[in-house]
Amino acid sequence: MADAASALRMAGLQLDSISGSPRLDAELLLAHALSITREQLLLDLPKLVTPPEFADMVDRRAKCEPIAHIIGSKEFWGLDFTVSPEVLIPRPDSETLIEEALHIFADKGPDKILDLGTGSGALLLAALHEFPDATGVAMDASAAALQVAHGNADRLELTHRAHFVLQDWSAAGWTESLSGPFDLILANPPYVSTAVKLAADVAQFEPHQALFAGVEGLDDYRIIIPALNRLLAPGGVALLEIGFDQARPVSEIAVEHDYHVDSKKDLGGNDRLLSLRCQK
Repeated sequence: MADAASALRMAGLQLDSISGSPRLDAELLLAHALSITREQLLLDLPKLVTPPEFADMVDRRAKCEPIAHIIGSKEFWGLDFTVSPEVLIPRPDSETLIEEALHIFADKGPDKILDLGTGSGALLLAALHEFPDATGVAMDASAAALQVAHGNADRLELTHRAHFVLQDWSAAGWTESLSGPFDLILANPPYVSTAVKLAADVAQFEPHQALFAGVEGLDDYRIIIPALNRLLAPGGVALLEIGFDQARPVSEIAVEHDYHVDSKKDLGGNDRLLSLRCQK
């Protein structure tokens, strides 16, 4: 077994061609292999010995498998979420929805929250963590995804405030299975155009049904947005994640259905979410 410092150097070189952050990837993998934090790894690096499983983990990453799949978890909003190939890996950009929800409900939190296409449960569970008096519904068309989300709710001790619904919004009458109305609706639907070529770690390892939404990337918005008025409580708000170039077309769909629309940017300065309120 090699010393940890040497192993990190070799791993960084091996991952350089497939990752924009090869050293960080190697550190995260080695910390996981040693069952310690990355901070502990860096602090104790001179005296650590590399476990044998680290080489296999680096080989998997060299084949473009996401770090989150290899270690089985991803941090979102300061919380640790189990992930699997059945769900999208939570992205930091999606935290913009939680930030906006905290801004909107700064004076009084929402009573009921709905997460459409919950995946790992990251959005709903982060919101429930921030709004301790709220209850929530997590909907997904994938039973495997709901199992992951339910497990995350268990680990975060939020199961008693979260209800999980297996439902596909392409099915007729899908809103009838949801116990609304809701003060806050969160949604990160599929919004990638089928014409877009994604990075290998996304295209090969993450669920396509949670990514692609037709040639324009708008198919799911055209289903969800018209249904929101049946789900929103009076004065309620829906926060929809969008692609960086979709603010205008998705806003146009919303305006056509009589919503007031606001656009918000993420930390990178890209349009990231639309805030929708019923005008009637």
